[in-house]
Amino acid sequence: MEIPLQITAHDIDLTDTIKAEITEKAGKLDKFYDRIMRCRVVIESPRRHQHEGKLYTVHIYMTVPGAELMVKHELNKDLYVALRDAFHDARRKLEDFVREQRGDVKYHEESPHAVISTLFPDKGYGFLTTPDGLEVYFNAHSVINKDFRSLKVGMKVRFVKEEGDKGPQASTVTVT
Repeated sequence: MEIPLQITAHDIDLTDTIKAEITEKAGKLDKFYDRIMRCRVVIESPRRHQHEGKLYTVHIYMTVPGAELMVKHELNKDLYVALRDAFHDARRKLEDFVREQRGDVKYHEESPHAVISTLFPDKGYGFLTTPDGLEVYFNAHSVINKDFRSLKVGMKVRFVKEEGDKGPQASTVTVT
């Protein structure tokens, strides 16, 4: 880290053991991703819960090139468990950030959209037309968010296309 680790406590006195635990866990984060510029750990004991006793909240703020990553681990009765969980979440955030930086993140393609162009309500099927003019067959069982009988020509839909025996067909159709 370019800036030394900062440990802040609100409404709690931190022992040397706890500070050493935080320093060790932050050091592991720094070994995992060596471009962390700053790491700040904030521990709070915001209130004493009537039934649960003293509860702890741990926040970890990490500054990395091009981003500020934050982990907020909610109330826990055991400070060591709260620290463990918060640092685990921080490592996951760093892993996601590194994957994104490397370009390993998969972006799911949005399902194609179309317009209902033909309906045969008595036979239980119809056709969709995509913006590029492709006709796609669908049947009543592929419509997932409306009743087939309530469909009208011209309605906009999203669909999942698959190859059928006689050409493209929609396995699911969702009215938008």
